[in-house]
Amino acid sequence: MFLGIMVTLAACIIILGIRDYTQKHHTILRNFPVIGHTRYILQKVGPGMRQYWVTNDKEEQPFNRDERSWVYRTAKNIDNHFGFGTTEQQYGIGYPIIKHAAFPFPESKIVYPDGDKTAIPCLKIMGLAHGRKRPFRPKSIINISAMSYGALGKHAISALNLGAAQAGAYHTTGEGGISPFHLLGADIVWQLGTGYFGARDASQQFSIDMVVQQVKTHPQIRAIEIKLSQGAKPGKGGVLPGTKVTPEIAKIRGIPVGEACISPASHSQFHDVDSMIEFIEKLADATGLPIGIKSAIGETTFWEELAEKMAHNKVGPDFIVIDGSEGGTGAAPLTYSDHVSLPFKVGFSRVYQTFQKKGIANDIVWVGSGKLGFPDRTVVALSLGCDCINIAREAMLSIGCIQSQTCHTGHCPTGIATMDPRKMRGLVIETKAIRLTQFLRGFRTELNSLAHTAGLEHPAQFTPDKIEVSSGVNKFQELGDIMGYCPDPVPFDGIASLNDSPDKPTKVN
Repeated sequence: MFLGIMVTLAACIIILGIRDYTQKHHTILRNFPVIGHTRYILQKVGPGMRQYWVTNDKEEQPFNRDERSWVYRTAKNIDNHFGFGTTEQQYGIGYPIIKHAAFPFPESKIVYPDGDKTAIPCLKIMGLAHGRKRPFRPKSIINISAMSYGALGKHAISALNLGAAQAGAYHTTGEGGISPFHLLGADIVWQLGTGYFGARDASQQFSIDMVVQQVKTHPQIRAIEIKLSQGAKPGKGGVLPGTKVTPEIAKIRGIPVGEACISPASHSQFHDVDSMIEFIEKLADATGLPIGIKSAIGETTFWEELAEKMAHNKVGPDFIVIDGSEGGTGAAPLTYSDHVSLPFKVGFSRVYQTFQKKGIANDIVWVGSGKLGFPDRTVVALSLGCDCINIAREAMLSIGCIQSQTCHTGHCPTGIATMDPRKMRGLVIETKAIRLTQFLRGFRTELNSLAHTAGLEHPAQFTPDKIEVSSGVNKFQELGDIMGYCPDPVPFDGIASLNDSPDKPTKVN
C-alpha cells in the first residue's frame, strides 16, 4: 500500500517535471521544474499572509510588488485593475495628482493612427530641425532603452526586438553593438559608447567607414545615440568579463575571443563641446541619420556651453536622452548607484531650461529614462518637456524578470541577464515577445486614457498645470510652480496630421 502510494507520487512528480520542462509559458518552471511551483503558490497565498508578516505591497525596491504586478498583468493582457481603493500615501511630499477635465476629450473625435487604437506617435521628428537627410519620427513615444547583447542574453534581446517591432516601438542597441538579435524587425537606435563596438577597424580604432557600412547594411538603423553616461553608473566605463566574450560577441564587438571587454570612461573621438559637435556632424553627414546623445546629469557647465553653441551655429545633437539616477540596468559601485548624478525630474528640468532660454528647446527631441515606465511617471515626464520615454527594467519585467537583482552575476534565474544556455532555454522568445507587445500596447492604452481624461488628444500635450504635487501638510502646488518653468508648446494639428511624415527610410549611398 505504502509502496504503491510512493510510486504513484513519484510518477506524478516526474510527469509534472516533464510538463514544466517542456511548456513554453513560464520561464521559472522551464528552468526549475516542479520546485518552481513554489513561487506561484507563495504568490497565491501571499496577499492574505503579508498583512501579518514580511513586507507590504509598497515596501520593496526598486520596484514594489504593486508595480511589478501591474507590469506582469499588463504584459499577460489580463485584468490589471486594483480593488478597494488606493494604498498610496497621497499626502506624502512629492506625490503627483493628475487633474482630470470637467469635459474629457470626446470619443467621437479620437483618431487612431493606421487603425491602431494604442498607437501614440511622437509629435516631433528627429533630425528635421538640422536638415538631416533621413529624419525619423518615432511611431511610439514609449520605446526600449539601451541594453547590450552580452549584458542580456540572445533570447532576451530577440524577445525585446520582436516585441518592439509588433508594438511599433524602436529598440536601442546598447553600447555592445548591433547583434543579429537586434535585427528581427524593430526600428533600432544604434548606441555608440566609448568602446565604439561595431564601428572599429582591424586596428581596434574608430572608423567612420565602418559606421557607414553598418548603416548601409542595416536599414533598421533609424538614428545613432552617443552615450556620454548613464544613470546607473555615470562617469564609469564598463567591463564584460572574458568568460562572457564568446566568439559571437567577439565578432559583433570586434574584439578578441575570451578577453575582457573594457569600455573606458571617456571618449577618444572628442574631449570637449566643440569636438563633440564636430563628431556629431561627421556622423550625420556620413550617414544622413539623426544623431543624439545620452547622459546622466551632474555639473551643468557642459549643457550651458552646448546650448550656446547650438543656438549660435545651428548644429549639434538632434535628440537628447536624459537618464535619471533612478536608472539601474548597469551594475555599479553602491556609491555611484546611490549618490552620483541627479534624479530625473531635477536633472531633466535643469537641462531643458538651459536650452529653452536659448530658444532651441523645440529643435531637439527630448527623451526621458530612469524608472519612468509607468503611466503616471510618464505623464509627469511629458509635462516637463519630454517627447518620448525609454524603458529598460520595466521591459525586462514584462518578459519575465522577477527582480532577483543578480543581473551582474550571470546567474539570472529567468534567462534574461545571462549567457547560460540552460537558463536562457527557459525564456521562450515568441511567448515573451508577445508579452512585451501586450505590455507596450497596454501601457499606451492607459496613457491615452489619461490624456483623454485630462481633455487632451495626445499625451505629449500634458503641461505642468495639469499636475499637482504634494508640497507640505495639506498643501498641493502645480508642478510648474515647483519646477519653475513651463515647456515650450510643440505645434500640433491633431493625430491625423502625424500620419503623413517625412521620415521614410531612404537608401544610403
